Amino acid sequence: MARRRQAVTIKHVAADAEVSLQTVSRVINNEPNVRPEMKARVQASIDKLGYIPSIAAQRMSGSRSYLILALNDRERTIADWQARQGSDWVDQMLLGGMLKCAEYGYRMIIELVDTHNDHVARELNAALVALQPDGVILTPPHSDNPLITGLLEERRIPFARIGSLGNGGGIPLVMGDEQAAERATRHLLRLGHTRIGFITGSKEYALSSWRENGWRAVMDEAGLATEGLCVTGDFSYVSGTAAAEQLLSLAHPATAIVASNDQMAIAVLDHARARGLDVPRDLSLVSFDNTPVTMFSQPPLTAIDQPIAATVARAAELLIAAKKGDKLPAGVTVIEASLIERGSTAPPAPA
Repeated sequence: MARRRQAVTIKHVAADAEVSLQTVSRVINNEPNVRPEMKARVQASIDKLGYIPSIAAQRMSGSRSYLILALNDRERTIADWQARQGSDWVDQMLLGGMLKCAEYGYRMIIELVDTHNDHVARELNAALVALQPDGVILTPPHSDNPLITGLLEERRIPFARIGSLGNGGGIPLVMGDEQAAERATRHLLRLGHTRIGFITGSKEYALSSWRENGWRAVMDEAGLATEGLCVTGDFSYVSGTAAAEQLLSLAHPATAIVASNDQMAIAVLDHARARGLDVPRDLSLVSFDNTPVTMFSQPPLTAIDQPIAATVARAAELLIAAKKGDKLPAGVTVIEASLIERGSTAPPAPA
């Protein structure tokens, strides 16, 4: 019968490197004031012995938990999962956050919380007590929920606010929504469109108004009319259909539309077809998000690519820095979105 291999512990590393347990712990936890040669010596022993630090051991060694907690809206997330329509927001959060946390010996955990739930503070407090995270990442609409931000302030837990300007504390990060809407609108202007419609997102998201502002700024700069061309949506397919009906039933219909998310853009595409319109010959269409559905629609959608993974990665990095006491950048951190041109935009059809 083969003997079970003995687990390598911090004591084995200390003995091999001929240093104290405290020195090994400081190297594992990437603490300051460790001489480079000592760090290299300990790391060499770690690599040779195949030692893998456990989070439990790290948590016991100091004031850090080595956990970052990310919160996402429960209702919308579960609806997206159940619909199976290609939304990859959570996937991108995991991609950026988990990989960045791993670089620093951290782990990221996602919790779903209902922003409208009367018990949101109780739910969040239970998660904080159980996990004791070193920092919390908030996504819209949690980013601007005073019940959540107030509790984190009270508990003195560092928190990053994606899609927020950070009024009331925290580390604010945005994805350049206003500039992205400007970029989408200018793209359509360059193609020759002057009747450019815009479908907003839900008003509970600050970024919805930022995107509308970007569209209006470019239209105003070009001296183009906007009356009747801005329609309120709520990020749902149903609202996208209603908005498309309104924009395409005008006396002078929109020849191009910017939709504030992919589900509403797909609704516009379907409604246009139902009216006998061809995209992009009769109607150009630009979407926000760039989820997988945009690549497989017919035609593939020109879309604003939201840098979700990069933004969550940066949020995690800033939270880890805050926990270590490092100086953080002043103001709002901007991770710029980009425009991906595909087959849903073209010059307007001749009159």
